[in-house]
Amino acid sequence: MTVYFIGAGPGAADLITVRGLKLIERCPVCLYAGSLVPEEIVQAAPDDARVMDTAPMHLEAIIAEIKAADAAGQDVARVHSGDPSIYGATAEQMRRLDALNIAYEVVPGVPAFAGAAARLATELTLPEIAQTIILTRTGMKASSMPEGEQLEVLGQSRATLAIHLSVRNLDYVRRALEPHYGDDCPVVVAYRATWPDELYIRTTLAEMKEAVRAHKITRTALIMVGPVFGDVQFRDSALYDADYAHVLRNRGKKKRVAG
Repeated sequence: MTVYFIGAGPGAADLITVRGLKLIERCPVCLYAGSLVPEEIVQAAPDDARVMDTAPMHLEAIIAEIKAADAAGQDVARVHSGDPSIYGATAEQMRRLDALNIAYEVVPGVPAFAGAAARLATELTLPEIAQTIILTRTGMKASSMPEGEQLEVLGQSRATLAIHLSVRNLDYVRRALEPHYGDDCPVVVAYRATWPDELYIRTTLAEMKEAVRAHKITRTALIMVGPVFGDVQFRDSALYDADYAHVLRNRGKKKRVAG
């Protein structure tokens, strides 16, 4: 028996990996995060599978379901949104499974920031503009930030930021980042990225709160900050430059013309 922690992707049902979908299709138990995982994905479970929405369940109740599946020798598809390694609350489940000696594997998924970037047709790392992406969040009632991970510190990098779980903390986001990015820095607020009702608000640090308020967004939004989201001039990368040689390609040579 194995528990499979499966990343379902950011929202569009067809963004789940082939491996993840095949596991859901064969596991007799499916535990999924109901408000964040598309129903179409869960419907792929076998007709006689035990399928449970874990949104209203506490951790010990979820583990009890897994223990029951273990006793019955049944594999479990534990389906999370996005990628299980990012704000997935999977580590605490794995810790308990370790203590119970229950085997598990992790199947990666498309994270929300990648899904949003794809829909925006935006490369998050542009030559000489930004070469670093920081995935972070802000401290809220449920969870504070470790020392040194506050936006005031991370903002000094001027990297591309993907700020999760913070759409209700926009005053702080602006206050922390303006000294480093400027109040006119481009911002994209991605609401339910890749879902059928997705919405992308292009704005600036100075105007993002009013823009978000106008659309009445209070949850399920990703705040993306950085110059890459604006109209910036950048040089071509060296990767496909004819004059740049690497292990798979020799330096381009001009053809000799006879005569």
